[in-house]
Amino acid sequence: MKQIAIVFFAVVISLSSRAQSMDSYVQEGEFGVAIGAAHYFGDLNTRASLNRPKFSAGVFFRKQFGNYIGLKVGANYARLGYSDVYSKNEFQQRRNLSFNTNLWEFAVSGDFNFFKFYPGISGFTYTPYVSLGVGVFSYDPYAYLDSTKYFLRPLGTEGQGSAAYPDRKPYGSMAVCFPVAIGFKYNVSPAINVFAEVGYRFTTTDYLDDVSMTYAPDAFVTTPNGQPSPAMLLADRSYETGPLIGVKGRQRGNSSQKDSYVMAHFGVSFNISSYRCPKP
Repeated sequence: MKQIAIVFFAVVISLSSRAQSMDSYVQEGEFGVAIGAAHYFGDLNTRASLNRPKFSAGVFFRKQFGNYIGLKVGANYARLGYSDVYSKNEFQQRRNLSFNTNLWEFAVSGDFNFFKFYPGISGFTYTPYVSLGVGVFSYDPYAYLDSTKYFLRPLGTEGQGSAAYPDRKPYGSMAVCFPVAIGFKYNVSPAINVFAEVGYRFTTTDYLDDVSMTYAPDAFVTTPNGQPSPAMLLADRSYETGPLIGVKGRQRGNSSQKDSYVMAHFGVSFNISSYRCPKP
């Protein structure tokens, strides 16, 4: 009986000490960096293929409101791009369009931990989490023609800004995104966490890839020497794969669906913590 009592009191003291540690430790927040890959989905990648990932990275600060809820402010960079040459669709192969863009994103998200998360306290050092937010991003699609880089937005490749198409206004260089993410976080020391996160971005633009509506061949004029202008050549590149297909009014993209992108990151974060006197 004496040995049982000793074990019992040892367990009680251990649990009491652990409870006091949990009560006294406060994770105020964390800041971190991440690196990984991003992928575009849209009029050039209609089947949501993940065959052309590109570099992505980000930084963030998360303010904790207890062990489950956090508010994250983050900034991310992503390189996005795709080409019709990767498609098995015959029309897309003939269309022969491509683009790249540098994307800069700023977003605010609410995070929810599925498990109680206490850095440095055994049994509470990991948690899956979900995140939902809103943000803004800048983008400026470009393509190459004879090894020369052309930004596509000023060219009005679908007649934007042309008197022949007064209803087609130039699209902006910024749009809104709605990040939805899932992740897993693991605390490796009282001060440091590692994590993995995948976040999908719904957006308000259909011009990440500069492709949305119909061909507008009559919106372009030739150069002074009678040659096709860069805008004309970049609007319809089917001449590189066969006869021209870009007749007026023919579908060039699908304006009923917005473009989107995804980021997959691995990262490290550093805890900001404080201590308070345990409750008596």
